[in-house]
This record gives sequence, C-alpha cells and structure tokens, in this order.
Amino acid sequence: MCHAHTLGCVRNKPHPRRRGSFELARGIWATWWYTVSAVLLFEVFLIAAWASAWGTPAGATEVDPIALILGVVWLAATFWILTAYRRREEQGPLLPRRYLPALAVCAAVAVAMLITTGSWLAGAAFALQPLVILNWPRGVRLRVVVAATAVLLAVAFIERANAATSLDPAAWAVGATFSVILPLASVTSLWWWDVLVAFDRARGVESRLAATQERLRVATDVHDLQGHHLQVIALQLELAEKLMGRDPDAALEQIRAARVSVGEATQGTRDLATRFRTVPLSDEIANARDLLQAAGIAATADAPVDADGAPADVLGPVIRETTTNVLKHGGGRRARLALEARPDGWRYEIVNDRTGDDADGADGSGLEGIGRRVAEAGGTLDVRRDAHEFAVVVRVPGEQER
Repeated sequence: MCHAHTLGCVRNKPHPRRRGSFELARGIWATWWYTVSAVLLFEVFLIAAWASAWGTPAGATEVDPIALILGVVWLAATFWILTAYRRREEQGPLLPRRYLPALAVCAAVAVAMLITTGSWLAGAAFALQPLVILNWPRGVRLRVVVAATAVLLAVAFIERANAATSLDPAAWAVGATFSVILPLASVTSLWWWDVLVAFDRARGVESRLAATQERLRVATDVHDLQGHHLQVIALQLELAEKLMGRDPDAALEQIRAARVSVGEATQGTRDLATRFRTVPLSDEIANARDLLQAAGIAATADAPVDADGAPADVLGPVIRETTTNVLKHGGGRRARLALEARPDGWRYEIVNDRTGDDADGADGSGLEGIGRRVAEAGGTLDVRRDAHEFAVVVRVPGEQER
C-alpha cells in the first residue's frame, strides 16, 4: 500500500486523463510556458551567481567552467521535473517514478557544487530547489517553502559569520541572495499556474453544469407533457374497454377522444422541440465559439448587435453543422466565426486552419445537407479549400426577402 504523496507512488490504474478530469485549453498551456520560463530564469541567475563568484587579486570576477557545466546539467534536470508538475493532480504522487533520475541528478550536482565552490550554501540551494517544485499538497507546500528558506538563511548566516568560504565576499553575497529568494520565487510562479488551472477547470465545470441543467429542463418539460397526455389516453381507453359491451357508441367516442389526445401529444412534442431549437443566433455563435474553445481550438466570433434578426431557422442549423465539421475534420488550432448583415441579406463565414494529416480528408455529408438547406431558403453556399485553411461561406436573404 502506498501513500498518495510518496515519491514514485504508482496507483493501480495510473492515467493522467482519468474520467472526470479536464482538458486544458491551448491558451492555458501557453501560459504554462511563461510560468516555467520564469522559474528557469530564476535558476539561471542562481547558476550565474555561483559560477562567477570567484574573486581575483585585481578585484574582478571570473567564471568557474566546472560550476557552470554543473549548473547547466542541474537546470536541465529541474526542467524535466517541472514537466511533471505541468499535469499535476491534487492527489497524485510527489514525483512519478520516471522523473526520479532527474531528482538524483540534482542531488549529485548539489554535492558537486558544494565541493567545487566550497560553499555549503551553494550546495543547499541546489539541493533544496528541486524539492520545492515537487507536487506537494497545498498546506504542505507552504511549510516546505518556509522550512527551505529558513534552512538557507541559517546556512548563509553561519557561513558568513565563520567566513567558511574562500569566495569573494561581494560575489558570495549575490549568490546568497539568489539562493534564499529562489524557493519563494519559484513557488509563487507555480502558484500562479495553479490559479489559472483552477479557473480553467471551473470554466469547464460551469459549461457542463449549464448543459446538464438544460437537459434536466428539457427532460422535465417532456415528462410533464407526455405524462399528462398518456394518463388521459390511458383513462380514455380504459373507459372505452368498459363501455364496449354495453354501449359501443360511447366506447367508440372514447376511442376517438383518445386519438385526439394522441394528436395533441404529438403536436405538443413538436412545439416543444421547435421552442428548444429556436435559439437566438447570437447565442448560437457564442455557443459554437465556446464549444470550439473547450475542444482546445483558439476560436473567435463576431456578430452584429442585430444578429437575432437573421433567419435563425436557416442559419442556426448551419452554424451547428459547420462547428461540428470543424471538430470532426478540422484538426487545426484556430477558427474564426463571423456573421454580418449585408444589403441583400446575411453572410455567415467560418474559417479554420488545417494540418497536413487532414488537408485531403473528406468533409462528410454535412456540407451537402447545408447546401440543400441554404438553397431551399434562396441562398448560396461557397466552400474554399487550400493546403492550410478551410472556409465555409453562406449567404441567405433576410426575412423580408424570403
């Protein structure tokens, strides 16, 4: 049995994308690289400070090539550890087993840096930094950072008081400063990443909750409508069965009434479906953009203020079908949706980039259905394909021209 936060702990079903987990948007992933760049920049300053902390009789400084090489190796190992943090989970292990070699490299570099510089503070800084960026739980992480900073301050004070290093005092002070502030600076950057991930996951939860609430509302309306009519039909047929022997005419009347109830239930269902299908076009555009963004596509949408005046019965299904087409066949990273009013009607366009794998792929029967729908409304459909972009342009007359 392994504890949830033990180094290298592997669960029975390890998988980074378990059911219920969230896929992060590409914009959030881009922010990750800003975060890891900030941490690595702090580490570069630390390496530069200790590698150049060698005083000369003339009062200048010179770079120790051994310390510099050790620092570069250590930087690569910490970057490897940071890649594990990118997909961290609250209940995941401190560090998956495949990253343990990086932790061992960091420990070896810390010992070598202590021997090379003769400074216990340098060795402590290079040893503690990899531990700080592990996947600690929230409460534990703060205590780890405080403890690491306290240890570094204590080592720096003792080393300075006893003059236990041959390094230049001014250069040593620079290295000591970066050593002490590095844990807090690194964790602050990672905390910002955690906040962005939490916001992105909250956005996903909100969209899923809205969809669930809408399904519940539809289910409730269908239940109320069908339940009422089915109960009435059941009573009418039961009464017709009882009257069949002694009053056939009355029984026939109840059967006719049941048939009328069936028609009312059918019409009610159609009206209900029509009401849910008729979504304002501004909402259709926004929903399409949100759906593409949830799939990791950088999507933008433009629509005029009076977009709801466009023929929703034609353009609504077109927007939904073209959005599905992008998800199924696009394979790209960005998309643009635009709806605009023209003197002769309305123009809708959706453009997405294409990868080499899907540039020659089939578009399915969706575009054929769009073409028929648009033609019936007196509009036109234009499809533009090239090696890197796919565009669908629909033009339809306004309500008054139809």
